[in-house]
Amino acid sequence: MNTKLLTRFLALLFVFGTALDIEAQRRKRNKKNDKKGKEVAAKATKPKPKKGAIQPYEKVVTKKHKTDEGLFKVHTKDQSYLFEIPDSLLGKEMLMVTRIAKTASGIGFGGGKQNTQVLRWQKKHKKILLRVVSHSVVADSILPVHEAVVNSNFEPILFSFPIKAFSKDSTATVIDATPLFSKDVKAIGFPQFRRRQYKVTRMDKERSYIDRISSYPKNIEIRHVKTYLSNQPPSNRSVGSISIELSNSMILLPKKPMKRRYFDRRVGWFARSQTDYGLDAQKSKSLTYLDRWRLEVKDEDIEKFKRGELVEPKKPIVYYIDRATPKVWRKYIKQGIEDWQVAFEEAGFKNAILAKDPPTKEEDPEWSPEDVRYSVVRYLASPIPNANGPHVSDPRSGEILESDINWYHNVMTLLHNWYFIQTAAINPEARSNKFKDEIMGRLIRFVSAHEVGHTLGLPHNMGSSVAYPVDSLRSASFTKKFGTAPSIMDYARFNYVAQPEDKGVAMMPNIGPYDKYSINWGYRPILDKTAKEEKPILNSWIAKRAGNPVYRFGHQQVVNIIDPSSQTEDIGDDAIKASTYGIKNLKRILPRLEEWTTEEGETYEELNTMYGQLLGQFNRYMGHVSSNIGGVYEHYKAVGQEGAVYTPVSKSHQKNALRFINKELFTTPTWLIDKNIAEKTQFSGTGERIRSLQVRTLNRILKPGRMVRLVENETSNGAKAYTLLEMMNDLRRGVWKELYSANKSVDAYKRNLQRAYLDRMDFLLNKAKNQRATNNGGYFKQTGVNVSQSDIKPVVRGELKRLKRDLQRNIAAARNTITRYHFQDAVDRINDILDPK
Repeated sequence: MNTKLLTRFLALLFVFGTALDIEAQRRKRNKKNDKKGKEVAAKATKPKPKKGAIQPYEKVVTKKHKTDEGLFKVHTKDQSYLFEIPDSLLGKEMLMVTRIAKTASGIGFGGGKQNTQVLRWQKKHKKILLRVVSHSVVADSILPVHEAVVNSNFEPILFSFPIKAFSKDSTATVIDATPLFSKDVKAIGFPQFRRRQYKVTRMDKERSYIDRISSYPKNIEIRHVKTYLSNQPPSNRSVGSISIELSNSMILLPKKPMKRRYFDRRVGWFARSQTDYGLDAQKSKSLTYLDRWRLEVKDEDIEKFKRGELVEPKKPIVYYIDRATPKVWRKYIKQGIEDWQVAFEEAGFKNAILAKDPPTKEEDPEWSPEDVRYSVVRYLASPIPNANGPHVSDPRSGEILESDINWYHNVMTLLHNWYFIQTAAINPEARSNKFKDEIMGRLIRFVSAHEVGHTLGLPHNMGSSVAYPVDSLRSASFTKKFGTAPSIMDYARFNYVAQPEDKGVAMMPNIGPYDKYSINWGYRPILDKTAKEEKPILNSWIAKRAGNPVYRFGHQQVVNIIDPSSQTEDIGDDAIKASTYGIKNLKRILPRLEEWTTEEGETYEELNTMYGQLLGQFNRYMGHVSSNIGGVYEHYKAVGQEGAVYTPVSKSHQKNALRFINKELFTTPTWLIDKNIAEKTQFSGTGERIRSLQVRTLNRILKPGRMVRLVENETSNGAKAYTLLEMMNDLRRGVWKELYSANKSVDAYKRNLQRAYLDRMDFLLNKAKNQRATNNGGYFKQTGVNVSQSDIKPVVRGELKRLKRDLQRNIAAARNTITRYHFQDAVDRINDILDPK
């Protein structure tokens, strides 16, 4: 083949090869496009998942999620929290406890409970609903009326969650719980009354977040920070907002509720009520049952218990001491807790109540005092001079599930001031600004025991302290054996009755006979009996002690004191006698107050504080005595017990009470006016302090309700009663004593009191409003008064006219000009009251 032919052949081969390559590439490209087209077509024909549709588990709970096992699984990724709720927990009741975990200055305190409510998770269509459950109205499910009760108490929906996925074995449901805690859900957030108080407008989402959600075997713990825009924040006002950290504890309620024990008002107890429409009664009836811990006898110890031997409970009551508690005080707080062992022994248990230190952070980094599995004595950095002992209980049965004692740091100031003013006259250990650790420790132990009593279910028993004769409180042998009151749940602080010569007397109450009696009544197991079958037995225990003042319960009263034998801060069976001893001790303290409260180089701040405390203690004595005027004793009884429930205070005692007030208070208590203290603590105001003391008691005596009770007593008991006319006459002759004596000179303090008397009479005649009778279960009582249709106005008008005549007769006899002007002014004031323009 020649060269030319070869060249043509190669060229043709090249063109042909290239064409083949191009064709191959074209086919390959077409094939690829066909495949891509088929994929696109397939995708186009495949249905897209709807928004919010239930997804495969692995699409929702990914490998990037961190899972916390517990009551139910909590899956966390970034700021997203998924709850995997077992179907077995749907419909089960859980108790949600909302607390403030950390707060800004001025808003409550860390650990302060804000709300409790029962919740129920419910599956409905493609959603999980969180419903709020009420146990206030019930009926047995087997009764026809149950349907009506259910229809009348539809459970509100707190929150709704779309179902995200089901677990791989289809036994659990996954939801996104984030919005429940990231949004402003008021039921588990900042309380409404706080919002109104600080004029909160809305939550700032940008400054709010979930800190953590942890799952435990029986509960879920949530911490979230909320920031609210506020027009009146209590602190840091420049930022115009409030930030708090909230704690929500969600605990599974016991599968089997504890057996109830029904309430009896003759034994003081925290209780809850439930209206049961399923009872065999011709009306809706409320059942009230105790809040108490579940203390049960172990099966193997039942025979021992029946023989009267002490046994340990299946599960003791355990209190942990907050890690924040200063070490120096921990043992005293523990002693106060375990002092209740003697009371539980009365109920048949040993080692029923224990105090423990919590695990260290190294031992258990997740241990938290907000965890409802633990009952904790919380030590709070707060200026509030107090302590309190709330608890959380199962609304179905009253079983206490958890309790926290809130121990404010400044309670020591309160203890110091009480102990100083009430005992320094006879007690050298109380005569300083700072007590020895063992003295303060003993006081802390006393308060610890009192607050633990609340967490066990016991309210204040203000009727306890009058059980002991006043003179017995001066006996060392008596007080060492019985303390200063039968119950540590009274506000019977310290022994102000004891005098310097009464060596060795006890200064405060301990766990007393009433405390042992009430714990036995509330906690002793009654085996093989239903709650209803227990009632006759419980009644027999009360009947056995009936009539003995040591075992009497007297409800706490606020605002109005109706029953003078159930007051706060008093001791002894005779307020007049006890207060007389107390005043003697105040008169011993006052001259040495500067010596006992000041230090070289320091200011007189403590002197001023303790002088104020002394005046306050004197005012308490006036209150204790004056409440007997128009007073009515209240002794709870049941059908079958003899005697009245309500009995007026005797005429002689009421009359002596007003005689005491006229002598000790309305005759100017000049011994309280210490010129040396005044010169070192104030530039003015002594007269105002005395006036304030006098006016407070005067207005208390001249309360419309008290005056009406005097009228009612006269109507019922005639000459045996201390009448309103007698009381008003005795009061006028005490306040205006100078009109009825040879000395017609009235000092500045007395002139102030007499003008206050006229102001109060003006109020009663022209300004007093009708009062509705109220008794909200014991704390607040008010006598119903229709002022214009009662004897109040005629008696007041008559007294003013009588006083006007007496003033006019004595103007010329006034010993000095200021007294004469005062009498003339009083006449003009009376004219204005009788004929207001």
